[in-house]
Amino acid sequence: TVADLRAAPAGMLRKQFGVVVARTQAELRGESCIELEQVPPPKQQIQSSRSFGKPVEDLDSLREAITLYVSRAAAKLRKGGQVAGMIQVYLRTSPFVAPDKRYGRSSAVALDGPSNDTRDLLQASLRGLQEIYRPGFAYAKAGVLLSELQFPKDRTLDLFADAEEDAEKETLMQTLDAIQHRFGKNAIGLGTAGIAKARPWAMRQGNKSPSYTTCWEELPVVRA
Repeated sequence: TVADLRAAPAGMLRKQFGVVVARTQAELRGESCIELEQVPPPKQQIQSSRSFGKPVEDLDSLREAITLYVSRAAAKLRKGGQVAGMIQVYLRTSPFVAPDKRYGRSSAVALDGPSNDTRDLLQASLRGLQEIYRPGFAYAKAGVLLSELQFPKDRTLDLFADAEEDAEKETLMQTLDAIQHRFGKNAIGLGTAGIAKARPWAMRQGNKSPSYTTCWEELPVVRA
């Protein structure tokens, strides 16, 4: 119990469980050891990646996967109110295959201007994917990494930017996020992501825990 933790010998706790548990006990005794973070710091990077359910060899399937990962990363970027100036795309084979069957590479692509528009990020990432893709390999994992994150107010203004076009982009992305929030992540998306039910490369989730708190269909059923 919490009372047992508070009353336990401090030296024993530190030796057996480490400094984190020792600090927790000190907090329970009224000693401030853990700084309270009122506002979480802004993200420095956002990553989205998955291991494939089965090896992927063709470029079209890799485009689908990268599109999906970019869409998820872009949604997180907008949720944090930030924009990205760089996107890195990477892919690799399994480390357990024969040495001559191994391959892994990444490519960092700078955006024309900091953005959180999924389409801008995807266009850059697909250029990077085209650069690093090599046929003849069975890829086991791919992903994207957004970097050079900043808030829109901090970015350098482009004198040639179209303010009306930027406003339309922002409205479109807000609409996209609202639809996905209401009807689910797969309710709407970019065409290059393919159809959710037709992705043989999708990560296997047979042993995934049910989403009791976020999905009506997975709520536990109680029979009295």
